[in-house]
Amino acid sequence: MKILQIVPELNVGGVETGTVDLAGGLISQGHEAVVISNGGRLVKVLDEMGAKHYRLPVHKKSIFTILLMIARVAEIIKAEHIDLVHARSRVPAWIAYFACRRTDTKLITTCHGYYSKHRGSYVMGWGKRVIVASRVIGRHMMDEFGVPVDKIRLIPRGVDLGKFRFREPRKRPATEAVVGIIGRITSLKGHTYFIRAMAKVARSIPKLRVLIVGDSPKGKDKYSEEVMVLVRRLGLGSYCEFLGERSDIPEILSQLDQLVVSTTAPEAFGRVIIEAQAIGVPVVATEVGGIVDIIENEKTGLLVPPRDPNRMADAIIRCLKDRSLSLKLVRSARARVVKDFGAKLMISRTLKLYKEVINERKILIFKLGAAGDLILAIPSIRAIRRKFPKAHISLLVEPGLYPIVQGCPYIDGIITYDRKGKDRSIRRTLRLINELRRIDFDWIIDFQNSLRTHLISYLSGATRRFGYARKMGRLLLTDKVEEPEISLPPLKHQLQMLKLLGIKRIDESLELWYSKEDEDYIDRLLKEEWIGPDQLLIGINPGASKRWPTKRWPPEKFANLADELALKLNARAIIIGLPFEVELGKELMALMKTKPINAIGKTSLPQLASLIKRCKALVSSDSAPIHIAATVGTPLVALFGPTDPKRHLPPGRGHTVIRKDLKCSPCYRTRCRRYLCMESITVDEVLDAVRRQLK
Repeated sequence: MKILQIVPELNVGGVETGTVDLAGGLISQGHEAVVISNGGRLVKVLDEMGAKHYRLPVHKKSIFTILLMIARVAEIIKAEHIDLVHARSRVPAWIAYFACRRTDTKLITTCHGYYSKHRGSYVMGWGKRVIVASRVIGRHMMDEFGVPVDKIRLIPRGVDLGKFRFREPRKRPATEAVVGIIGRITSLKGHTYFIRAMAKVARSIPKLRVLIVGDSPKGKDKYSEEVMVLVRRLGLGSYCEFLGERSDIPEILSQLDQLVVSTTAPEAFGRVIIEAQAIGVPVVATEVGGIVDIIENEKTGLLVPPRDPNRMADAIIRCLKDRSLSLKLVRSARARVVKDFGAKLMISRTLKLYKEVINERKILIFKLGAAGDLILAIPSIRAIRRKFPKAHISLLVEPGLYPIVQGCPYIDGIITYDRKGKDRSIRRTLRLINELRRIDFDWIIDFQNSLRTHLISYLSGATRRFGYARKMGRLLLTDKVEEPEISLPPLKHQLQMLKLLGIKRIDESLELWYSKEDEDYIDRLLKEEWIGPDQLLIGINPGASKRWPTKRWPPEKFANLADELALKLNARAIIIGLPFEVELGKELMALMKTKPINAIGKTSLPQLASLIKRCKALVSSDSAPIHIAATVGTPLVALFGPTDPKRHLPPGRGHTVIRKDLKCSPCYRTRCRRYLCMESITVDEVLDAVRRQLK
């Protein structure tokens, strides 16, 4: 693996130390590590271990700088052949997110803070996985930022047990102690409450040393000055030592009798706590944020309420004066650190997650529209599954077509979208987009190829979007193919796009899935109509899509055909169709002299497939039943008028197509004054075609 980590800077701190530790872990296991930051003291450590570092101003919050960095980071991802990007802070995460979208690279994030609900913080939940150091932060990311639980991974920070060697607390006189606080001097860390607590501790332990390790962030010295003023006002100047920013934390911790963490607001973790516990220093900390995941009160440390100097001072004095308590705390804490917070454990968990994400591919296939079009897409879906056997493949379809694919073995999930019905509003479409973003698909393959579906796929966040280059929609695709200049059969048309995926050919056999219950239902339906096993049964589909009345053969001709089938072939006609065509069925029955079976609206799509399979032939216009017939192997007589059979006839041998070669056909018009293309087809032509199919 080749992993890129991106952080603001590489000076002393928990985020920075974790970045370096992880880079070292990658290299030690034969992988490659690349880091992008604005530089800092730890760059030298990276160089010495063999990691590659790029210095870029990825810490700046300027929009102009961020846009420049997106392009630059994308170049580095391509040049270094990066497998995965790991972002550890908000501004770098924005840069990494868009750079990864440009390069089809996986992104994960680590939440190192208890982020406020601000627009700039949402990006920390947009990685393929979101690493949190504590359960509190995991819950915060789910509740406040809507991160799905299946994307959250709990990986606590780790401490290098080789650097932080355990030693039990030293025996000191009751009048002596060294107490320290380690961390950036900001109001979040609660230094003023710590200083007030030290004033009370100093009255109980006169020979007290207070070590304050850390510095204020650049340009934010006001709070640091406030802390120093408070030290002087409380008369603690002779007790307190401001050591500034230090890199020798193990040496400093080894001098302490007590570490205090006085954080006032929830934080993701407390790396310095596990470092102190590893080395054998008792810890008193405020009961906030991720600290509660590290310290079990009275067992591995002492917890006190935030902003309460008196309770903090009492806990410190108690721990310093009760040696048996401090021994119990440090021994239990060290055992917990070895078990749960070792650096090697953190690195192994993170590398395992890297491999999981790199090997994962989520694919969504768009196929909205008519049932026949969906049936014709099955061979392409099958080809995609064979090309990507380990991918998680989902299908977006109209709700009414769900039964066609509910048993499909080539997909892992089905999402429904009623684009012309209840979901046609902008609000419902945005709800769909949010759902797709939550699932976080890598690729979208758009067989629907409309501007709306191209826009949905773009807004979903998928890094690769495949489709046909049509008008403005081409701008929303990453991988596109031009529309062929000549008419192609449906599967050959789909193959043009599948070639973008590396699929060179398709097995054109169609498939449908229906159950034993569906077959039993058709058995009962036919038995009720006195249909025996030797009865010659011919299917008739008089209807077509609601918006395509021009596809329909006149009802009186279908009625004449049914009568001729009965009189000349001793066949029983069975009329099939959808529920909205019930009135058409009644009209046909009234026109017929013989008695066919009227099954319009009486079957689901899987049941219809089982029924058509029982027929010896099917007569139908250009609609879904011709594709079902081709799938189940029923001989087909297809009547074409305004549409081109080259583009819409299902694959298979032996189909009979009846079509009049008129100058105006195919016109693809849904309205016509004369309907000449369909009116010109005679009953005798169709009857002869049925005879040929039966032979």
